[in-house]
Amino acid sequence: MELNERQEWIVSIVKENGPITGEKIAEKLSLTRATLRPDLAILTMSGFLDARPRVGYYYTGKTGGQLFNERMKKLTVKEFQSIPVVVNESASVYDAICTMFLEDVGTLFVVNKKAHLVGILSRKDLLRASMGKQDLEAVPISIIMTRMPNVTTCKPSDSMLEVANKLISKQIDGLPVVREVKENDTTVHELIGRVTKTNITKAFVYLANNDIHA
Repeated sequence: MELNERQEWIVSIVKENGPITGEKIAEKLSLTRATLRPDLAILTMSGFLDARPRVGYYYTGKTGGQLFNERMKKLTVKEFQSIPVVVNESASVYDAICTMFLEDVGTLFVVNKKAHLVGILSRKDLLRASMGKQDLEAVPISIIMTRMPNVTTCKPSDSMLEVANKLISKQIDGLPVVREVKENDTTVHELIGRVTKTNITKAFVYLANNDIHA
């Protein structure tokens, strides 16, 4: 977030004199407390300053990068996840290719009859399978998919920053959002959403707009 000249002066005053009341800050700038109220609210909400009742404002000592990191960590998967595009584990490679093309996605999530996640398919998986001379309508996707538990997943409560790091480190386009449930003493993964690079971009745009309108 870029501060205007008056906000920079306020931060400078608080750095040197904090904790300091809003009235004292206004006095040093030869302005009224009411005039400074919007600036103080922006600086407090953005994390540059903090305030304590009957004590005043003080500087947090955090850099813009640290503040951005903290705000990104507060954004959770459940706020930005989208609907997953799924195929049944009994589908053929041809069916999966058609689904990926029609839905215009880079990742398909494979589920069983109970909607539990059993695997994942990428563009590379389908391209590799289609390069041979086999009948794609006769080849089941279960042969080429990445199976659980080798699928990287995330939960609704995970931070978007954590998911972004997973996408980068694993060099993948998207993650399934799952809810772990018990079934006959076995933990299964109920598929409830997806997070892709597009969702990550939306989170960044949200932060930028939130700063603008803070």
